[in-house]
Amino acid sequence: MRVLGIDPGSIVTGYGIVEKVQERYIDVTHGEIKLKRGLLFTASLEKVYNELFSIIEGERPDAVAIEDIFYGKNIKSLIKQGHVRGVAILAGSKHHLPVFEYTPLEVKKAVVGYGRAEKIQVQKMIQVMMKFSELPPEDASDAIAVAICHINHQKKVSI
Repeated sequence: MRVLGIDPGSIVTGYGIVEKVQERYIDVTHGEIKLKRGLLFTASLEKVYNELFSIIEGERPDAVAIEDIFYGKNIKSLIKQGHVRGVAILAGSKHHLPVFEYTPLEVKKAVVGYGRAEKIQVQKMIQVMMKFSELPPEDASDAIAVAICHINHQKKVSI
């Protein structure tokens, strides 16, 4: 199973494609889509959509897993994040891929074993699980964690 994990953000959107072969997770690709401050928001959304669309086109994942919005104090940021999630979901659905959503709590619990883990704990666990020589970028790490969460969730469902 090859899964594209997405950590949507209004400034940085992380992505990571993970494949599970036997009992090992394999990093197919990962990175961050960084948006320029001051760019029209519609142009930012188009950039996220186009980049994710190209990644899906090139890497052919079997599914998309995306992190759900967490609660926060800044409503405007949450709304923008919701728009980014929308274009990310659209990129997957345009390729006829199933799209699954997971809360940050579910993702952290699946990877670290504790739903209230700090971002650095997630990064370090991803580094170990994926056998990276250095810490992956923060948002890419979160996206990889979302992909792993989905792979683990599917394993439970199929048993």
